[in-house]
Amino acid sequence: MLKSISKLIPQIHQLKNVLLQRETIFQQQLRTTFVLKRKYQAPLHKLGLRPKRLRSKYYIYELVKDTDIERQPELKLILTQYVDGLGNPGDQVSVSVNYGYNKLLLPGLAVYANPENIQLYKDGSSYQNEPKHSSPYAHLTAQVLSNKIISVVMSKDNPWTIQPWHIKTSFRKCGFIVPEHAISIPKKPIQGPDMNLQNREFFVTVTINNCEKVNVKCKIHHWSTDISERMPHVHEFWKNSPGSVFSDETEMTEK
Repeated sequence: MLKSISKLIPQIHQLKNVLLQRETIFQQQLRTTFVLKRKYQAPLHKLGLRPKRLRSKYYIYELVKDTDIERQPELKLILTQYVDGLGNPGDQVSVSVNYGYNKLLLPGLAVYANPENIQLYKDGSSYQNEPKHSSPYAHLTAQVLSNKIISVVMSKDNPWTIQPWHIKTSFRKCGFIVPEHAISIPKKPIQGPDMNLQNREFFVTVTINNCEKVNVKCKIHHWSTDISERMPHVHEFWKNSPGSVFSDETEMTEK
């Protein structure tokens, strides 16, 4: 019994050294500030007398401000490249701190709006080769429109020729307000009713702010007031592509 205990003594000493060994604890200073105020105003002490001990209710505090959850001031930056939803190179913007650091400063899309950078980007020579757009949302709008397929509903009973106002109405049904003067249709007229054109594609050109141009795909769909003459419903019609209206899809017109 004693021999077995004596064998365990070295192991116990090793375990003791491991448990009592000092480890370096990483300490990081936190800039945390809490602003408090007393819930009950403590009475003042009389001059020349010994201060009385305060009651426990005078140690109850209310939180006025917590810097951890307080909204930080916005970061003022100067864009070095065009950013969707913000602006062109050289524009001064104010964004949240996290967005400014992670999305603009780290990728190199902006710099701090200090006096040196303001003077540097004032004349425009630092970003003259960067592309510019008519508005912060122009490029984003062009991307959205280029990914859309507009259904142009035309009569199956009466003759028609597609005009810009037909396209304007079709855009409005899809939730886009596009003025008629900003729509350019193909030079070659598209006339109907012609069942060979059913669900066929053609492109129109939309001009954004009289500057950017984007091609939008459209599909023709025939509609009849007579229920018996209506075309059968096609689920997800945009996935079916029987072809284009013109053999050359690049035949477009520009005003």
